Amino acid sequence: MAAMCAEVVAVEGPKSTWRAVRWLVVVALLGGAAVAIVKAWPMPGPPPIQSHCTASSPTGRYSLGLDQAANATTIALAAKRLGLADHAVTIGLAVALQESGLENLDHGDRDSLGLFQQRQSEGWGTPAQIMDPLDSSLSFFRHLARISGWETMEVTVAAQKVQHSAAPAAYADWEDQARVIASVLTGEAPSGFACTYASVNLPPSSAGLAPALVAQLGENPLTGPLPEKSGWMVASWVVAHAHQYGIGSVTFAGKEWTPSRADWTTDPTADMTVRFSPAKPVVEN
Repeated sequence: MAAMCAEVVAVEGPKSTWRAVRWLVVVALLGGAAVAIVKAWPMPGPPPIQSHCTASSPTGRYSLGLDQAANATTIALAAKRLGLADHAVTIGLAVALQESGLENLDHGDRDSLGLFQQRQSEGWGTPAQIMDPLDSSLSFFRHLARISGWETMEVTVAAQKVQHSAAPAAYADWEDQARVIASVLTGEAPSGFACTYASVNLPPSSAGLAPALVAQLGENPLTGPLPEKSGWMVASWVVAHAHQYGIGSVTFAGKEWTPSRADWTTDPTADMTVRFSPAKPVVEN
């Protein structure tokens, strides 16, 4: 730009020279401002990781928030703990999706609380028990198990016999989603559940994960090989709770999960024992 202005000065003479010099000063000032703007507004980097989980099966794919995913796996383990068929998980998930969006709500209609919007006044327990995802899930499934023939009932029919909802048909709206999530979390659809999130949010210790899993399942499934279906149920629970306990990887049945990916990848070293490793600490520059 300076060379172009010098050429104008040589052709147009003294009067035009002053005008050209003034333009040169303006351009120089603007150029400095442009440099300042570039320094103040650096080039954008890669977009931040959006924390979420996905449940994928041959019949569908659904996204869940981290809290929703943790609650969904707790519901699945509660049914497993009571020895109920996988159909129970679909029913439980459909109810929780309708009643709370799989969120552990501390409010609701009248005295309704928790994942299933259970009411203390209707005998579902104390507020503390209802607000505990495991206790409320076990309570729901115990009520379901008392219903004769629930195993072959349509999801919305079985759900209504437990819930006594004012909108009984609403549970059917969530049946497809609940069925996909249940198939993944019960191991019917292997390696179909994964979460991704920024590792910078991970806590420093993974020591609490195993005791939390034992508390929910009632036994320790991490001590040795598991049948494939049960192993994927456990692995899914670990993945769903990994962000709470600083887990950096999970392996099972020839697959590995890490929080930087949105799915499982091949790992020939992964055996039939669910294994996990703590996340590496983040070093800030």
